[in-house]
Amino acid sequence: MPARLTEVSVPPRPRPPAEADFGWLRRAVDAELEEFLDGQARHPLDACLPPLVDVLREFVGGGKRVHPLFCYCGWLAAGGEPGGSPLGKVGAALELFHTFALIHDDVMDASDRRRGRPTVHRVLAGRYHGKDPAAAARFGVDAAILLGDLCHAWSDELLCAAGERWRRRVEPVLHVMRTQVMAGQYLDLAGEWAEDSLDRSWRTLRHKTAGYTVERPLQIGVMLAEGGPEALRLCTTYGRPLGEAFQLRDDLLGVFGRPGVTGKSTLDDLREGKRTVLMALTWRRASPRQRAIIRELHGDPALDDAGAERLRSVITRTGADRAVAELIEVKTEKALAALDGATIPGGARVACAELAHAATRRAR
Repeated sequence: MPARLTEVSVPPRPRPPAEADFGWLRRAVDAELEEFLDGQARHPLDACLPPLVDVLREFVGGGKRVHPLFCYCGWLAAGGEPGGSPLGKVGAALELFHTFALIHDDVMDASDRRRGRPTVHRVLAGRYHGKDPAAAARFGVDAAILLGDLCHAWSDELLCAAGERWRRRVEPVLHVMRTQVMAGQYLDLAGEWAEDSLDRSWRTLRHKTAGYTVERPLQIGVMLAEGGPEALRLCTTYGRPLGEAFQLRDDLLGVFGRPGVTGKSTLDDLREGKRTVLMALTWRRASPRQRAIIRELHGDPALDDAGAERLRSVITRTGADRAVAELIEVKTEKALAALDGATIPGGARVACAELAHAATRRAR
């Protein structure tokens, strides 16, 4: 049984009442995705595509729609109306790009499960018609890479369908966001432990999550609504620390979470040898004997539950888990303080605060 997720005795701020209709946006994004995928299945360029659309439809059905929600908050902060017409299609485009990133991330990490279900490359491997397991695995990986690429292309198609004026407004931010996530993915590839490991871990986090998941989607929403400097500034002062807190929470859940809740194994990050801030802090604080355990077990593809418990013990004994939990609180407070000082509509302030609490106190 994995150790329980570390908590710290920092009293949380009172949660504001939810005023933004996040349910409306989720329904709008889901409807756009369903309509688009239905069209791709009904009028395919080739008969091979509908079965792939079915795999994709099942995968996207489990998403939390985090990127569209932050885009919505940026739109509201810039004075956009709550039922803004471009948000459904732009949100769906963001979700398909995110799907591309997740499919490729699972391939690179050799992950077995995502959102409580087999990963896309495992599903596709099961559809191989031959009897050679190695060939089936290779087929699954190759097909998943192509399906991820297809999601990337289709995200552009959905953005174009939103309309020329909306596409032109957000394209500059989209280009930066896409480059940023690729840089973050590259930095996330495992390497040797070194003195600059913590710096690299922070850079990975800032590109792969703080920018890609929170700050850039906020900016896209602001650009859609043609917001001014105040709203754009908030994307950084609120969005960047919140994105960091979001990923730090993910790092803890990846090691100490409950798989039945998170939908992911607590072995994956440890087997992959992820150089998260959590592990980089552990390495920095570890004794020579503890570092030997990290070298032996962290990144071992055959790591079992007993080995994972040994690694968790090192993490908790160094206090790295508590340090990360405290960082989450500090960065969340920084984001909320930036929100308090911003001149934005009241509904946007409540929406951003509600989303900040949801993002940093989640169990999955």
